[in-house]
Order: sequence, then structure tokens, then C-alpha cells
Amino acid sequence: MNKGHRVGDSAIAVDVEQGKSYYWCNCGKSSKQPFCDSSHKGTEFNPLVYKAELTKKMFFCACKQTNKQPFFVTVHTTKSNIENLDLTVTLNTYDN
Repeated sequence: MNKGHRVGDSAIAVDVEQGKSYYWCNCGKSSKQPFCDSSHKGTEFNPLVYKAELTKKMFFCACKQTNKQPFFVTVHTTKSNIENLDLTVTLNTYDN
């Protein structure tokens, strides 16, 4: 299955309620991000159902490229991301 259309590059914070089901948009076409509004109709996509185990703040992925659907991870490890990483390290020394 393909990954959905990128909506953003960061997380969308949502206060979820224990026991409630949330329908995460994975096509990227919903106008109610991060949740589904049925804009996927006629495509290969369907919403991913997440049932909250606890009442707390959760961070849903907006880029739709996460391997931890529906959740945001700070770095998506793809070949492109790895090739474009800036691994420059700056060392500071201090004289006492």
C-alpha cells in the first residue's frame, strides 16, 4: 500500500479520551486532519482506527509517512533522510 499525501511535517497534538475510537486519515486528503472525513472514497486508502487506552495528549503524524501509524515519530528513517542528514559535530573546549 502506498503512503498518503503529505499534509505537514510535524505532529498534530490531540487530547484523546480513554475508550474512544479515533479514525486517523492516512490518505492525506481530509480537511479534518489528523482525522478522516471520508475524502478517501474511491481510493485505495481507509482510515486507521485508534482506540485510546488512556486519557492523555497523543501526537498524530501529519506527513503520513510514519512507520508507526498513526503516531508521529521525530525522524522517519528513509534512504533520502539518511543521505540528507547533516552529521556535523561541533566540539567546544573551555579553559579553566
